[in-house]
Amino acid sequence: MTQIIDGSTFTGAADSQAAIEQPREDVVLSSVVSPQEDAPSSDTTDSAASADLETTPATVVPEAETPPPISAFAAFGLRRELLDGLAAIGFEEPSPIQKAAIPELMLGRDLVGQAQTGTGKTAAFGLPLLERLDAGQRTPQVLVLTPTRELAMQVAEAFNSYAACMKGVKVLPIYGGADFRDQIQHLRRGVQIVVGTPGRVMDHMRQGTLDLSGLRSLVLDEADEMLRMGFIDDVKWVLEQLPAERQVVLFSATMPSEIRRISQNYLKDPAEVTIRQKAADGRRIRQRHLVVNGPQKLEALERVLEAEGSEGVIIFARTKAITLTVAESLEQHGYDVAVLNGDVPQTQRERTIERLRDGRVNVLVATDVAARGLDVDRIGLVINYDIPFDGEAYVHRIGRTGRAGRSGEAILFLTPRERRFLGGLERAVNQPIEAMEVPGNASINQHRLDRLRQKLTTALQQPVCNPEERALLGEILQRVALEQSCSPDQLALAALELGLAGKPLLLQGEERWGQSRPGAPTRERDRDRGDRDRERSGDRRPFSDRNQERGEDGPEDNMERFRIEVGWRDRVKPGNIVGAIANESGLAGRSIGKIRIFDAHSTVDLPKGMPEEVFADLRRLRVMNKELQISRLGS
Repeated sequence: MTQIIDGSTFTGAADSQAAIEQPREDVVLSSVVSPQEDAPSSDTTDSAASADLETTPATVVPEAETPPPISAFAAFGLRRELLDGLAAIGFEEPSPIQKAAIPELMLGRDLVGQAQTGTGKTAAFGLPLLERLDAGQRTPQVLVLTPTRELAMQVAEAFNSYAACMKGVKVLPIYGGADFRDQIQHLRRGVQIVVGTPGRVMDHMRQGTLDLSGLRSLVLDEADEMLRMGFIDDVKWVLEQLPAERQVVLFSATMPSEIRRISQNYLKDPAEVTIRQKAADGRRIRQRHLVVNGPQKLEALERVLEAEGSEGVIIFARTKAITLTVAESLEQHGYDVAVLNGDVPQTQRERTIERLRDGRVNVLVATDVAARGLDVDRIGLVINYDIPFDGEAYVHRIGRTGRAGRSGEAILFLTPRERRFLGGLERAVNQPIEAMEVPGNASINQHRLDRLRQKLTTALQQPVCNPEERALLGEILQRVALEQSCSPDQLALAALELGLAGKPLLLQGEERWGQSRPGAPTRERDRDRGDRDRERSGDRRPFSDRNQERGEDGPEDNMERFRIEVGWRDRVKPGNIVGAIANESGLAGRSIGKIRIFDAHSTVDLPKGMPEEVFADLRRLRVMNKELQISRLGS
């Protein structure tokens, strides 16, 4: 059967979709099933959903009252607790991929989905799997594999949001770099959903701490990214350990031949869903990104606001604590700022939005959930202070600007380790996100002068004081001019200096904002793939001499050689090392140099100038259930 669905909405974000003129999408759902296996018709589903709602006490209201609106998600037959959870986070209309995938997954079918980030695929697989969940079973029923720990955390948070009104549902993210014993304790207490990276999931399975005997569904999220990072052998190993009777869901932005082979070998008669995106007619939002180290983010934010600030700004932060930290810092610098997070009660939220709408507040610092449904036309700039690790959230965020046919600006802050996520966000919006630098003194000073000139012009054209007060001010000016024997120009300059309140008009001093780091990876370091494969093949002979370890062909001038404590006897492969280091350090796989594997250890070439905090994280990183214990050769 083939079904064409007009795809023009994003999950719960019809307003943001219209705001950024998101490309229209066509969904092609193709599957080969016998007639008796066909999904129920929409009429059957609608009637079943209606029958369920009619027997739910929460929908019985007095005749004098207006019944609450029924979510469009109710047509899928989702339980009331899920519908309440979706309503709480502002999900109203299912996206095209959700319309196509949810009915198939509700039937327990395997599914292959080809969709870019930002199309709503997390809810597409999360909602039907939650619907079929048995909260009484303490062992995992759903396992989601993701290529990175950040995505694992994001997916786990999404599951928790959807299941907020379901009792007894436990979701656990497991990934490298986190406390292994703490994860074991949570698993022993009982969880129904596990979201993790392949390496850490394998560690728990080998230790016997992750019991998948009762698993019902496996989701491979961002499968092509797992292939690119060298995790595909790990994924196959996990698949081979699972119960024979299980549901497998595979989502991938692209379909390389290896991913297609996995779907053919491990999925049974899968439904196939493909999202096709067409270019937008026009884009009103200019999107840019800048790279800045974590400790400098607040200062960089203040500089961006100085040079780019407009009439209305929303700054998105990841947590409630960060919103407070950012707001307090901006208040100290004289900004009219307000906070919107999960701790803000509804009445105060409404007052805050009204103040932002009428101009009494110019800067709003918010979390994703708190800002859902926010519709203020005067927002000219959206700043992603913390990167959303999901393209869907990014689309929602930048959709707060460029409204009512106006243009808008969006600026994304990235730390060096987060740069690898940029490509996924660009795919989500189907356009490049151009690079920018932290504004320098010259740019900020010019903006200050322009803003002062604009304020003076506005004050002349639209006086703030009433006629009586203006007359009093004029009288004061005349008296001071007579007493001091000064000209009108001198008086005006004195008034402007008085308005500065002792603060300098122009920034002075040293600028420390370099955008390039010594040893940062460049395209010149890319090498031929065939040479890379030969270099990574290693040598099985034992080496104990440090000079032999370095090899006659030492690292390139812009690279540095490191030793890691895993080798052939640990069954490690080059792909395991590349995937682990790329995931932890933020380096692209092509920026990792020669890898040589020996009996008990290996060596790897990495770019010079690696930040100390990244190096510390790599020391604790585990590959094949062993810590890397990375060290510089010669140290």
